[in-house]
Amino acid sequence: MNSKTLHLTRGALIAALYVILTYVANAFGLASGDIQVRISEALTILPLFTFDAVPGLFIGCILSNMLTGCMPLDTVFGSLATLLGALGTYAIGRKIGFMNPGFKDSKLNKLKFLGCLPPILANTIIVPFILAYVYMVEGAIPVFMLTVGAGEVISCGILGIIFMLSLEKYKTIFK
Repeated sequence: MNSKTLHLTRGALIAALYVILTYVANAFGLASGDIQVRISEALTILPLFTFDAVPGLFIGCILSNMLTGCMPLDTVFGSLATLLGALGTYAIGRKIGFMNPGFKDSKLNKLKFLGCLPPILANTIIVPFILAYVYMVEGAIPVFMLTVGAGEVISCGILGIIFMLSLEKYKTIFK
């Protein structure tokens, strides 16, 4: 398989997984509202492994938001939050050398857990404004930051780190 096809396939697979996991969370009422625990946000750790995850997550978020009936401004700005988070995670992975062969024995190994912070921060900052100004949800933005942030810590932080640790031994498939 040529390189372009491989990268496109990986991105498309990640986008499809994001959509499916968002539908699962949506079926249980977790994907939207004041407290959002999108299981699909656990995938935002994937840019540590491959850049292909960045466009995959972005497109997956766009499709998820469109298919679950989100308002157009939510689709745009919510997806941009995911894109910013994915780019931040990718940058952290590159900076600490996450995909380098000797990384496991490196002093920087403990920094891999920082990979979940960019999506948590991006969504905690952006999504509350979407709730307040797009959906006109009553409440204060700082309260929305707490509730959205809590959901992001669960999905990106806890589930994302579990996902990262389970995939870490298979890093070579991402090269």
